[in-house]
Amino acid sequence: ACDRICLLTDGPYQEPRLTCWYGELPYTYSRSTMQANPHWHPLLTMLKDRIEEVTAFSFNSLLCNLYRHDKDSIDWHSDDEPDLGRNPIIASLSFGETRVFQMRKKPPPEERGDYTYVERIHVPLDGGTLLIMEGATQSDWQHRVPKEYHDRRPRINLTFRTMCPETKA
Repeated sequence: ACDRICLLTDGPYQEPRLTCWYGELPYTYSRSTMQANPHWHPLLTMLKDRIEEVTAFSFNSLLCNLYRHDKDSIDWHSDDEPDLGRNPIIASLSFGETRVFQMRKKPPPEERGDYTYVERIHVPLDGGTLLIMEGATQSDWQHRVPKEYHDRRPRINLTFRTMCPETKA
């Protein structure tokens, strides 16, 4: 995994987990770009092939996340970047320590971004769990892996996805 410093309009910050990208195209999220990396490790290719076989979906890229301990996290977001296309399919494979994956429904426009009373789902992702996000998941929901307040051992999360560069505006 690669330790990344992300640059935002209000300055740089250290991403609170380690990440690495595999794919023929670069991937930009949170106003930060991971460069193309077509050099897949054979084990990652084998896992991708098996997930494609089980799900009948195909993937051409992979974002790897290493959550080293209980303080590593990713905040609320949707994987709705234009390069992922409309209604992207993401296959999330977990290894290692169980972490809670949280989802919250996006509020209707009249709520003006108030998430106070939205529906929430908490899913413990044990090692070996495969979670598929598809359909309107990214347009209707946000998700995160929050910091925790008790010791956690490392967790690896592999998120297989399909980049669709032709969807760029």
